[in-house]
Amino acid sequence: MSDDHTHVQEFFTARAADWDRRFPDDGPAYASAVGEIGLREGDRVLDAGCGTGRALTPLRAAVGRSGVVVGADLTPAMLEAAVRAGRDRDGQLVVADVAALPLRSESLDAVFAAGLIAHLPRPAENLWELARVVRPGGTLALFHPIGRAALAARQGRQITPEDQRAEPNLRPLLAGSGWRLTSYADDDARFLALAVREG
Repeated sequence: MSDDHTHVQEFFTARAADWDRRFPDDGPAYASAVGEIGLREGDRVLDAGCGTGRALTPLRAAVGRSGVVVGADLTPAMLEAAVRAGRDRDGQLVVADVAALPLRSESLDAVFAAGLIAHLPRPAENLWELARVVRPGGTLALFHPIGRAALAARQGRQITPEDQRAEPNLRPLLAGSGWRLTSYADDDARFLALAVREG
């Protein structure tokens, strides 16, 4: 992917209005994935590339009213859809590029990223940026509501050995970006890779 985000914004802007209608059954998968992060009352969490904010409600439930939930996305139209769905009540929405987050270093306990990694122009650098804003020992959750094989079938393509989400590729990518992969699940029902911020 080029460093020019224009085509990413164009892709998601064109789909923002009906994004949730296209994937109406993903809610339980989001809630289940958030439940595995290990968030506690009062934690601070970023939904990186939050789109229409489908993770914001379970993230808010996990951290409670004393916690902080931020949803960041590059595409204003997706955030507007999140507002129309009322999800701005569960987190602060920010138009931001995950390659340069407007957040202090080590200010978060966790990052949740649904479907994000495929859209990162420079994955190693971008994962370092996510690491920058998370305290040592904090968590990164890379999630998709269906697994790699099911997603490829839906899109009419094959999984290639170069797929960044394949465990043999993802583990060293994370390790070189300040993270240690701690669990990996990739089945038809979902993709969820959890990593810990190295100290």
